[in-house]
Amino acid sequence: METITERESHYKNLEQLSVLEILENINKEDQTVPLAVAKALPQIEQLSAATAKRMRKGGRLFYIGAGTSGRLGVVDASECPPTFGVPFDMVVGLIAGGDGAIRKAVEFAEDDTEQAWKDLQEFNINDKDVVVGIAASGTTPYVIGGLKMAAKNNIVTGCIVCNNGSPVAAEAQYPVEVVTGPEFLTGSTRMKAGTAQKLVLNMLSTSVMIQLGRVKGNKMVDMQLSNNKLVNRGARMVMEETGLNEDDAAALLKKHGSVRSAVDNYKK
Repeated sequence: METITERESHYKNLEQLSVLEILENINKEDQTVPLAVAKALPQIEQLSAATAKRMRKGGRLFYIGAGTSGRLGVVDASECPPTFGVPFDMVVGLIAGGDGAIRKAVEFAEDDTEQAWKDLQEFNINDKDVVVGIAASGTTPYVIGGLKMAAKNNIVTGCIVCNNGSPVAAEAQYPVEVVTGPEFLTGSTRMKAGTAQKLVLNMLSTSVMIQLGRVKGNKMVDMQLSNNKLVNRGARMVMEETGLNEDDAAALLKKHGSVRSAVDNYKK
């Protein structure tokens, strides 16, 4: 395979550029990312549909990755409970080196081909679940090993990579390949590749949760009311759905704990 993510940057002598030139050129490269993601929409659709199908039957979604890729998976997983009101263990992000690697890199953790499966077994993973490997290069041993063992145990697998024909994609039943090209800073895949992975993760988790009925209209009716901003947003949703005034909507929301529950109980 050709590791396009490792190709030489289109830009030379970065230290000789002005700050504005640096920013303009980074921005120029960033604008190519959504176009690359658009080309992968059919692959994302297949992964999303397969994931929702398993999760309707009680399955969970696991992300596995190392470095930036692992951190992005952890971020997406951690945002599902407050956004969609799902249990904290319904979407799980695992990073090579453990939770400590979220803040500080753990040397050579990504090179262990057996550790991802060990990490997954901590959650009693089973054939109802889905495992999505995230690896910009598509060559991360931690991810390859995890996907390989998941497939052997009849678990649906997917991946998000930024090279074509990678070893990670070869192990995934539903590969998503978003080829973003050389980075502004050669090999720094936290940049365009990381942005692409974040966009795909947004699409995947949001589209899955919509399929699971966790959204009504265009509203987060199951969101956790964990701060004043969200409580106020929830009250406005209740007002829109019921016609109640602000105080009554807020009281109803407080009583029932979620927008969905408040509206459903009002309509009864």
